[in-house]
Amino acid sequence: MYPDLQVAQLQGSTLLLHPQHVLLKTGMAADHAVLVENGQFKDVGPRALLDARHAHIPALDLPGKLLMPGMIDGHHHLTQSFGKSLAYGEPSEIFRRVWVPLEASLDDEFVYQSAKLAALESLRGGFTTVCDAGTRAKGEISAVANATSDAGVRCVLGLICNDGGNQSTPEQRAATLQVADRFISDYASHAMVHPSLAISIPEVASDAMLHAVARRCAEAGIIFQTHVNEHLASVERSVVARGMRPLEHLASVGALGPQTLIAHGTLVMPAELMLLQRTDTAVSYNPVASAWKGNAVAPAGLMAAMGIRFALGSDSTRSDAFRLLDAAEAAQKFAFAMAAGDTSAGAGWTWLDHATHAGAAAIGQGSRIGEIAVGKQADFLIVDVDTPEMCTNIDLTWDLVRLAQRDQIVASFVDGKLRLFKGWPVDWDARKLMHEVASAAHAAIAKAPIQRLHPTADAHRARTVAGNHIYPARGDL
Repeated sequence: MYPDLQVAQLQGSTLLLHPQHVLLKTGMAADHAVLVENGQFKDVGPRALLDARHAHIPALDLPGKLLMPGMIDGHHHLTQSFGKSLAYGEPSEIFRRVWVPLEASLDDEFVYQSAKLAALESLRGGFTTVCDAGTRAKGEISAVANATSDAGVRCVLGLICNDGGNQSTPEQRAATLQVADRFISDYASHAMVHPSLAISIPEVASDAMLHAVARRCAEAGIIFQTHVNEHLASVERSVVARGMRPLEHLASVGALGPQTLIAHGTLVMPAELMLLQRTDTAVSYNPVASAWKGNAVAPAGLMAAMGIRFALGSDSTRSDAFRLLDAAEAAQKFAFAMAAGDTSAGAGWTWLDHATHAGAAAIGQGSRIGEIAVGKQADFLIVDVDTPEMCTNIDLTWDLVRLAQRDQIVASFVDGKLRLFKGWPVDWDARKLMHEVASAAHAAIAKAPIQRLHPTADAHRARTVAGNHIYPARGDL
């Protein structure tokens, strides 16, 4: 039996770690050591070599443990996560009936609390970075920025720049862009919050605004986010209004490119895939969102083969990185690979790559995070792989995709600092926050003009038991 790891052993500005396995960009490595110093990976390589180079630093042995990069959530809505169970059983485009009215009813205090709770969920699930697509809540976006920083998660934070469409005035557009410029400036050098500009969906912005926002992002070296080709209804509205599909619309106004991250991209034609490839536009592949309320699954396996950059995203469904890996593979297998006789469907490593270094590149953070490498920020996980489920392991990479669980995460580090130990913060009271959000959440939901189209599970069961003039009662229930 290995000795229990203690919090105090993982705190400090310098750590020389001896894990049993290290996940590098090139794959799994054994007999390696990692030196973390002042928030960065300072040295990585064979254990004997690092021990000789840094003999003055006491090493911390981590038998039975994997040291891996923190995972990237490439698409989140931090101020929606507390209401995620409202989405169960709902048809597509719930943003119109649920998320917009819900977020519009939130005050700054609850925005902070709910975003901090969502950040905690992400950290517990193995995400050390979340890419937030913007909140529609009233008030200052600083509430979200402060919440993620205080929770200890890295955040690419989107500021929504909708101007209402082509009927907007030049004055309205100028005012919106002025706010965007100030936001970029305010967070340009922030250690944990990285600015991004967002437009919810192309149809809610003018062509001029789409072009201007994408151009500003390119010039500032940040990402532009928008939801594209997610639902049939939005694709059809775009064709009716513009004579083009949403992705084509973005291309027509010069809003695609290396700076652009489109969310979902589930309904894409071959020509649109070629458009993504040619412009080097990135995608967030959100398989759980497809299962919960989508019309289709993005062809991520094909995107990978074509060199289209993409990250895996939760879309504020459940913040569990290991379950997201499993969903990413499974969705591809069910939607595409099985029919083609492809039993591998990415061979495991594809999804792990796109949850780490490839995901970091897709959200514009590839130079900073996503891998255990010298010079990168020390965002990483210590994962217990000495478990009954993995004791017969012969392929640890694929085991992480199919078998790993978030309760195996022993410690989560962001910027070299221990943030969670065995799922709980080491420097703030998570349970107090949970109780605060729980007490306020139902009131926020009750006062928002939400329209749900599907009953709760218990109400649905009661209706099924009772029956109606179309379906007979289920006496067996």
